[in-house]
Amino acid sequence: MRKSYISMLTANILYSASVYAGGEQSIHDTVLSKIIVEAQKIDFVETDASSQGTIIAEQLSNRPLLRPAEVLETVPGLIVTQHSGDGKANQYFLRGFSLDHGTDFYTTLNGMPTNLPTHAHGQGYNDLNFLIPELISTITYKKGPYYAEEGDFASTGSAHIRYADKLDEGIASLSLGSFGHKRVFNADSFDLNGGTLLYGMEYFYNDGPWEYPEGYKRFNGVVSYTKDDGKNHYKITAMGYKGDWDATNHVPVRAIESGTIGRYGSLDPSDGGYTHRYSLSGEYERHDSTVTTKANAYIIDYGLDLFSNFTYFLNDPVNGDQFQQKESRILAGGNIGQVRVGSVFGIDSIASYGLQVRHDSIDVALNNTKSRNWLSTITSDKVNISAAALYYQNELVLGEKVRMIPGIRFDTYCFDVESAVNSANSSTKYASIASPKLNFIFGPWGNTQFFLNGGYGFHSNDARGISASSNPATPLVRTKGAEVGIQNRSIQGLETSLSFWMMDSDSELVFAGDTGGTEPTGKSRRQGIEWANYWTPSDWFILDADVALSQARYKDPVSAGGKYVPEAIEKVVSVGISIKEYNDWFGGMRLRYFGSRALIEDNSVRSEPSTLVNLKAGYHIAKNLDASLDIYNLLNRETNDIEYFYESKLASEGSGVSDHMIHPGEPRSYRFNLTYRY
Repeated sequence: MRKSYISMLTANILYSASVYAGGEQSIHDTVLSKIIVEAQKIDFVETDASSQGTIIAEQLSNRPLLRPAEVLETVPGLIVTQHSGDGKANQYFLRGFSLDHGTDFYTTLNGMPTNLPTHAHGQGYNDLNFLIPELISTITYKKGPYYAEEGDFASTGSAHIRYADKLDEGIASLSLGSFGHKRVFNADSFDLNGGTLLYGMEYFYNDGPWEYPEGYKRFNGVVSYTKDDGKNHYKITAMGYKGDWDATNHVPVRAIESGTIGRYGSLDPSDGGYTHRYSLSGEYERHDSTVTTKANAYIIDYGLDLFSNFTYFLNDPVNGDQFQQKESRILAGGNIGQVRVGSVFGIDSIASYGLQVRHDSIDVALNNTKSRNWLSTITSDKVNISAAALYYQNELVLGEKVRMIPGIRFDTYCFDVESAVNSANSSTKYASIASPKLNFIFGPWGNTQFFLNGGYGFHSNDARGISASSNPATPLVRTKGAEVGIQNRSIQGLETSLSFWMMDSDSELVFAGDTGGTEPTGKSRRQGIEWANYWTPSDWFILDADVALSQARYKDPVSAGGKYVPEAIEKVVSVGISIKEYNDWFGGMRLRYFGSRALIEDNSVRSEPSTLVNLKAGYHIAKNLDASLDIYNLLNRETNDIEYFYESKLASEGSGVSDHMIHPGEPRSYRFNLTYRY
């Protein structure tokens, strides 16, 4: 079920407090116990918004996944796609936003942030190719800037992914499929010195349907050690990921229609990249009668060498427009916080507060290249970004049916840039921002709860833009959001929620074809409706269905060149079924509709909508042996993963031409999986 992890933790604290107190119950215990008991009767677990929830491993196990990051499509209304090679971070869409490679949707794994500020390719770049879906235990998601513990990049939403501490059994799997696909995976856990040692290893290879094979190789490894004595919980995790690939980037439609290239062809076969991510993290959690304390620390070594050509011969008719985006980064940080049950002026409360710190040390460069050979340097910078945040929120129980959660967050930043190309772009700048929040939860009445949420948020801009001597960018961009929601369980086994939301942003980030990154534009307003449904009529069958409609408009259409925000997602429909353990059969089928959207500000050019159906079908051959078949694009629809509209120039053309730029979706493909559990 989509349940709030924070609220489940709260319920555990409250229950522990009641047991610990013993004897005569306080008013605090009486009131809160009634809320918990009534919620349990109708299978409610308290949440703070109708658009908040948790995905559990069971919901992922029978889901056909073409790419690891598609686990995030369990978040209602979220789209994960790709405009380049699969070794690159995916494109994300949610709530009227084209999130590019991750801006405004914050993600963590085991408490480690995965969004990267001042990234070589795009602000907030979020590469999740190092995820191993079989190890995921939960994905806790939230939407909107309503939560004090969520900061940079979280205005649209956040997803906190947790790996399991322990596996019920070992897993060894082999996957073979279309387009040279190969995957070998092994994971297990065992007791060691009073704790649990877990490991997972993955090798992945895929060529894709491209005329120039992608040759994407991925090596992935995880080792963790967990110890729990019932009161104290410790975990240390080491991860390593390395990938390299050749990319077929999005191409102009005219090149396909003229026969210059095929639908899966490339105009620059030397595009591609290399990347790595190595990390070490530690976590500590302590449970007392009325307090839970959590702390974590991490250090990450990350690198990327990316070669792209999105305009071909527009800027350099002789050598072409390929460029290299290169970075190496050391990221370190940590968090410490508490959740405490108590009272404020006689009002029962659950206070959450903490400190978050992070430092990114980055060497980042942009070079002109030809067939991956250096031609000239455009920018080369050493960047240091230090960030610290304090947050506080208090869930106040105003009565059996009313909870209020006021909160505040304060973030402060130091951006230090040293430019090797233009000393005028070297500077040290400081910025701070305060973000208040306020939420109300009403109910439950019978099987229904109501939610009213509001808050201020922000996202940071690229430090290089902030330090620019000409037209510097605003360091921290303000966002404001509000939401009204309802959650209902009147029908046995069905959880349905409806949300009406709105968000204002002081600046947009829009894709720029000549750099492959994003550029800031004017103020905007977004609003929309989300309807999410999760139905479990029996132990072996699950049906989920989500609809999201949104609208994104510039507040000053004259200066923006039109009122439509380019690439803003407007319509998403997702329907899926999952079958588990039915006469030794298991599997799932998913339909995803990605609606048309404006590609330029006046809405005169729009993308084509797409509909995809994916299928997983499996059978338990023996007690410990499973076989399954994944079929992607089951109906073999000719779709586009992504679509842009901008100017480019082919080698045969005398001048630039504005055109639709597409990255075609893959045709029907198959992957056969054999899994042994031991």
